Amino acid sequence: MAADHTQPERELREAGTSAPAGAADMAQQLRGENAAVRELLLALSVGFTLPGPLPGELAHKLESPDSPGLDGVVNRAEASGLLLADGTVVGPVQHALLNGTPTARVHALQRELVGFVSAEGRPFGDLARELARGGLADPRVAAELEAAADKALQHNPGLAAQLYSEALLAGANELRIAARRAQAAAATGDLDAAGRIIDGLLVSSDPPDVRLGVDVAASVWAQRGLLVRSADLYAWLGPANMGRSAPLAAVAMIGSGDRAGAEEAFPAGSAPVSPTLLAVALSQTGKGVMESMERDPHKGLPLLIHASDMLNASGSALPLPDTPGALAALLALHSGESHVADTIIRSAVAARQGGDAAKPRLHLLQAWSAMQQDDAGEARLAINEASKANHWPLVPRDEFLCAALEVGLARRSGDVHDLVMAWERAREAMLHSAVDLYSLLPWGELMIAAARLRETRRVADYLDEAWALLTKLGEPPLWAVPLHWAAVQAALLNKSPADLAPHAAALVRAADYSHMAAVLAAAGKAWVSVLAGRFQATDVENAARGLKMVGMPWEGARLAGHAAAQVDERRDMMRLLACARDLHPQGRTTGPPDGLLPEVRRSAAENNHGAHPDASGLSEREKEVARLVLEGKTYREIGEAIYISPRTAEHHIARMRRRLGAENRSDLLVRLRLALSADHQGPD
Repeated sequence: MAADHTQPERELREAGTSAPAGAADMAQQLRGENAAVRELLLALSVGFTLPGPLPGELAHKLESPDSPGLDGVVNRAEASGLLLADGTVVGPVQHALLNGTPTARVHALQRELVGFVSAEGRPFGDLARELARGGLADPRVAAELEAAADKALQHNPGLAAQLYSEALLAGANELRIAARRAQAAAATGDLDAAGRIIDGLLVSSDPPDVRLGVDVAASVWAQRGLLVRSADLYAWLGPANMGRSAPLAAVAMIGSGDRAGAEEAFPAGSAPVSPTLLAVALSQTGKGVMESMERDPHKGLPLLIHASDMLNASGSALPLPDTPGALAALLALHSGESHVADTIIRSAVAARQGGDAAKPRLHLLQAWSAMQQDDAGEARLAINEASKANHWPLVPRDEFLCAALEVGLARRSGDVHDLVMAWERAREAMLHSAVDLYSLLPWGELMIAAARLRETRRVADYLDEAWALLTKLGEPPLWAVPLHWAAVQAALLNKSPADLAPHAAALVRAADYSHMAAVLAAAGKAWVSVLAGRFQATDVENAARGLKMVGMPWEGARLAGHAAAQVDERRDMMRLLACARDLHPQGRTTGPPDGLLPEVRRSAAENNHGAHPDASGLSEREKEVARLVLEGKTYREIGEAIYISPRTAEHHIARMRRRLGAENRSDLLVRLRLALSADHQGPD
């Protein structure tokens, strides 16, 4: 008999509160049923199931002599269309019962249900979440939700954050779970929520889980671009209370210039607090950063790579001032090993190292590696990945790095308008960040751009802080060398030998400990000789190729190209132009960057098809020349832009004039525009 009503009853349940029967009619129908039916329907609405234990009051009624028994009550409820065959109460009925029954009565039944589940030793599962969201405060439900949140915290912080919030609804102690709640919020990228929770924890008289709370707060401050505040937190915690966090304290303190504090927090030879992957990874991270401070820092990079690999394997998303993958990539970039940096980052991204909150920084460092390797397209792709890594805006540290990347890419493209626009974004990002050891690469890029745009005053105070930081740390070569090189380039742009001298000398001193410093010292010397007009083509070519070997092919091409524009001998000029094209084969721009140093473009004539005209009447090389002609470039400027001699540029233009039948320069410009327009439109 009940089976005849299954389909309409299911439709009624799915209709929910919008079922055709009104609330008054449903209440009237329920009042017409006997007490046992109403009690059964209420128990099932609360969460009891059939078969299974039922509330004591209902069980007592069903045992009375005049009761039809459980089966009779169920049959009557089904026959009335109030209960489905699968034991589910029809939606509108459930709604009417829960809203028409006093809250105290509903909660009493829910507590009785919790008691049955607890006595049987069964997990609550989703029932705990439903009870908490329904307003039931019960320590057993709260404990279940808290345990579920703890289990999800490392691998699914978003779910953990929801479970902790529901545990609070169920009556969990807010202070006791504060550190873990903040960790979940920070891991999902919600720095504001994490900061508010931690502030409430740290101002209490005896904060529980204080070490984890400090780890979370230190991670939040680091992402806000204020690593010195992270170091202050660990100093406040004290070495005696750091435990597993000691290596993280060392990372923060070294990064903010407190080497003595780092050595006190994490003394040399410190062993991991446990043999787990996570503990060893953290220990290796601290040791790698400490080793990078040494005169011979070659041990630092392998240690950090090992730490990154172990953290990848652990799958943990602990709050960190910086991930070992990011730190290892930075060491590789500072050492002139951009390809190594790229490999490290790809592994870390694939393993979701550090969780969602760490993804943007890893992608941005990947973009920096691509930019260093002269691959602007790959850099742009990585920047796009960073921007969509999670639904939160970039944190200040990442926004600053991204802004510096945009400046670097614009500077390399030679587009002054793009450079000015990127510079404006970077100026704003500077205001939300501060100098630390792990941000020296972007500060170096901004130093060069500021010199290019005659805006050095905008970065002067920040650079003073950077030099002071390096001095406090004892001028560690690995970290100091790239900034000295940036200062050399800035001085060249400013045509200031006095500003150049101390940084060139620093590179020479560091050459005893750093291969990269030796290469950059030679490159700096070559630049000075080129600008003075007294150089040997062989020396310049060697210096340019040396730059490529330390991950700076674009810088090498600039050096060779500028020297080619200064040399008198045609043989030397062609040699240096060939070197520049070799170092920078995929040039994408049409103008000399930095207002001084020519950009390289691939010579399409080197390809088999590049010298042959297409439907436009021009070869690929001639199209390049044509675009520059239409920009108003001179023979010399055309040669600098695409690394050909001025005489070759002149020959190209003469050949185009003959082929297109132009009678004079004005006619040539018109015909070139038409030819390039036809090329853009393509075949019909």
